[in-house]
Amino acid sequence: MRWFGWFRKKKTAADEQSMMATIGGRTFTRGIPYALPRDLEEMNRLDFQHFLLRQAFKGNYAAPIGNPGSILDVGAGTGRWAREMALLFPQAQVVGIDVNVPPVDEAASGGAASEPLPPNYRFVAGNIFEGLPFPDASFDFVHMRLLVLAIPHDKWPFVVGELARVTRIGGWVESVEATTLEQGGPAMDLIMEWIVTMLARRGIVFADGAKVGTLLQEAGLVNVQAHKITLPFGEYGGRVGKLLATDFFNGARSYGGLLEAQGLATVAQYNEAMEQAARDTASPQVHCLSPFHIAFGQRT
Repeated sequence: MRWFGWFRKKKTAADEQSMMATIGGRTFTRGIPYALPRDLEEMNRLDFQHFLLRQAFKGNYAAPIGNPGSILDVGAGTGRWAREMALLFPQAQVVGIDVNVPPVDEAASGGAASEPLPPNYRFVAGNIFEGLPFPDASFDFVHMRLLVLAIPHDKWPFVVGELARVTRIGGWVESVEATTLEQGGPAMDLIMEWIVTMLARRGIVFADGAKVGTLLQEAGLVNVQAHKITLPFGEYGGRVGKLLATDFFNGARSYGGLLEAQGLATVAQYNEAMEQAARDTASPQVHCLSPFHIAFGQRT
């Protein structure tokens, strides 16, 4: 497989800066619906989230992929999943794609890598809504995780169609998504209501995270399997529950400025609700649930 036809012009520092906006002291990417920030704090949280999900799901993938020769990670974030897959499958060429360059790749391009990049891993800058910049049938395994906060409701069929398009005959597509927290108490219910409303104004429907299995079938994939895995959230859930709570509260804290900008809640109101929800879910009596939806299918 040839790499050179896949790379676009590298973004300059000025390009990167022009794409950024500061809201509530956090840095967000302009021009995309994704509602979480893009700064060092968020990059650290995403790596934390990756390690927690790898532990909770007992691995990095669910599809029966065998020994793929090529792997694509769509919405690569920090690139952690893609780099781990490159080490796990050294015979495979692994590509991560995202709007923003992961910090590790950015450092490596400047000769100051904080960790060595696997020789069979590459990052490509690209926006899924513009179509994936790869030919048809390029990859044996195409993976996407937790982009429900980035994909507007009416874009899902196109996105899943792109995942299927670049998958080789016999290859697999896998998506892992989440839906809103459940049974977390009145404060958590209020936070979920605010977040769902804020996302809806961006065209995003949080409940779409549960529908990817159906979308894979509608894209023509076969042998589709869809599983709902409900993880415990909070003190009662042991190590995984506590880690999930840490991940959520660290990530959701960044929504305060966006909610205030939309007139849904003041930052003070949001922070108060977050503090109460943290107290509630730290109680062993509150059994909050965090649903995840893992779906995969095969191209014919």
